[in-house]
Amino acid sequence: MAGAIRKLKTTPTRPVTYHLPLGDQAIPLNPLIGQPVALDYQGEIRCIHCNRRTKRSFAQGHCYPCFTKLAACDLCIMRPETCHYAKGTCREPDWAQNHCMVEHIVYLANSSGLKVGITRATQMPTRWIDQGASQAMVLLRVPSRHHAGLAEAVLREHVSDRTQWQTMLRAVPPELDLHAIGTDLLERSADALRGIGLDLPDPGRLAEEPVQRFEFPILTAPDKVKSLGFDRSPEIRGVLQGIKGQYLILDCGVLNVRKFAGYMVAARFPDE
Repeated sequence: MAGAIRKLKTTPTRPVTYHLPLGDQAIPLNPLIGQPVALDYQGEIRCIHCNRRTKRSFAQGHCYPCFTKLAACDLCIMRPETCHYAKGTCREPDWAQNHCMVEHIVYLANSSGLKVGITRATQMPTRWIDQGASQAMVLLRVPSRHHAGLAEAVLREHVSDRTQWQTMLRAVPPELDLHAIGTDLLERSADALRGIGLDLPDPGRLAEEPVQRFEFPILTAPDKVKSLGFDRSPEIRGVLQGIKGQYLILDCGVLNVRKFAGYMVAARFPDE
């Protein structure tokens, strides 16, 4: 099997079900855990947007022209509090209407520990799974990505917005009382959140917000996390020990699949 890799596709079962998109195929990965796999980079990268051949990948799979013109690659995607749509300078206003000017959520997750984050409402629970969260809960619902970014900027004064990916891969963190943490966090941030025009949820509503829990298909978690990559190691061989977030956990290291979206790869598995 060969083709361009894309980010892992997930289904929120227990444990999470994973497929590896490779060209036109979607390879079931859960049955391969405990088996040897071979992934060979074929020396070619195709932009995930326009399919142009590119020597270097930008923003997880784009060629440079797409990186410079697509709204999905703009700085405000990483820092949504800097959204400039209202100024009339958005790269793609129509795209923004469908992706940014829609309901977003601000959430708490427990991945490498407690974190705050944002995503489109339609991306639950995919976003949480992609971050390797063992628990997650909606904290706020807001009308746009800009509002979500402003809220996240307020909340990260108290809670990190980062996932420590090495820690996330090594162990399942202790369970947290996300309802209690969320209530306390909103109380401490109430004035600042109102200052950016957000209405706080009723405490009773927050208490009813479900906490979602996720289990990942892992036989053996790594003691030490060694990062693998096709740029340094075009041929990756190892036994698949598990999958968490967007990472394949092999006995020789871990591969962030999303980072190499668009890379042309040939894959071999035990039955081939």
